[in-house]
Amino acid sequence: QVLSALFFMVQKGVFWLSLFSTMGKIISGTLIGMVTGILFAWISYRKLIIKDILFPFVLFLKAVPVVSFIVLILIAFGNSWLAFQISLIVVFPIFYINILEGLEHTDVKLLELAKVFETDTISNIKIIYFRSVYPHLLSAMQLACGMAIKSGIAAEVIGQARNTIGNGIYQSKIYLSTDELLAWTFVILLISWLYEKTLLLILRKAEPK
Repeated sequence: QVLSALFFMVQKGVFWLSLFSTMGKIISGTLIGMVTGILFAWISYRKLIIKDILFPFVLFLKAVPVVSFIVLILIAFGNSWLAFQISLIVVFPIFYINILEGLEHTDVKLLELAKVFETDTISNIKIIYFRSVYPHLLSAMQLACGMAIKSGIAAEVIGQARNTIGNGIYQSKIYLSTDELLAWTFVILLISWLYEKTLLLILRKAEPK
C-alpha cells in the first residue's frame, strides 16, 4: 500500500514542486548556517570579546525549543520561508560550537613554529587550523544535516506553507491516509540520507592528508 501510494504521489506535479521547494529552502538555510557558524567561530577564536558577546546568544539558540522559534517566525514573517529560517537557526550553533572547539584545540607548538617561519594567515589556515578543525567539521556536518531536515519539515507541518513536504504530511494526517504518510516518511528518509552522503563526500574530498 505504501509503495502504491508513493507511485501515485510521484506522478503528481505537486509532489515534485513540494520536494524541490522544501529541499531548496533547507539546503540554503543549512549552507548559510554553516558558513556563518564557521565565520563567527573564527572571529570568536581571534577576539575573546566577540566570544563573550556571542555566548548568551548561542546558549539561547541551543536552549529554546525549536517550536518556539517556529511560532515566533510565523508571527513575525509568515510561513513562506519558514523551513529556511528554522534550518539556519538549528545549524548555526552546531557549527559555531564544533568549529570553535576545534580551533581552541589547535596544536600550540605548530602555531609557534608558524610564527618562527613567519607564515601568512592563509597558509596557517590551510596547513594548521583546517587539520585541527576537520574532525569537528565532519561531526558537525553529520549532526546538522539530519537536524536541519527534521526541523525544517516540522516547521512546515506547523506553519502550513503550501506546496511543501510538511503540507503533504499534514494533508495525509487530515485524511487519515496512513499509507501516504508512510510514503512521505520514506521520501524524507531517502533525501536525508542522500543529502548527508553528498555533503560528507564533498567534505571527505577535502580531508587533509
